[in-house]
Amino acid sequence: MALELTPITAWTFQAEVAIPDDVGPLLVPGEKPVAAYRTFRDTAVFTNRRLIVRDAQGMTGKKVEMYSVPYTAINMWSSENAGTFDFNAELELWTRAGHIKINLGKGVDVRRLDSLIAHAVFGALG
Repeated sequence: MALELTPITAWTFQAEVAIPDDVGPLLVPGEKPVAAYRTFRDTAVFTNRRLIVRDAQGMTGKKVEMYSVPYTAINMWSSENAGTFDFNAELELWTRAGHIKINLGKGVDVRRLDSLIAHAVFGALG
């Protein structure tokens, strides 16, 4: 399997936040939200089945693009904590659709996210 170097998309998770009240209509029966992160203009929600990223667009933010990454599509992931000179932590996912890069703000615990992905991929969030 060849690893692509250019991500198909990139997001920035700035901080962990409370799970948004309006996520309910996006969920299927048996799906439960587990954690949420503030992105630049919206939120990303980890459920027991997938990662949902809402991306508000345009000047008013009324146009919203939704991304849904089922954990079954994740082939591999990597996490990198921030260093002394490189202040950015990141999480990368290699999926059947392609490579996704997630930059993490200073307030985001990269090891918590790494554990969350591991539990999700291996079915322990069920």
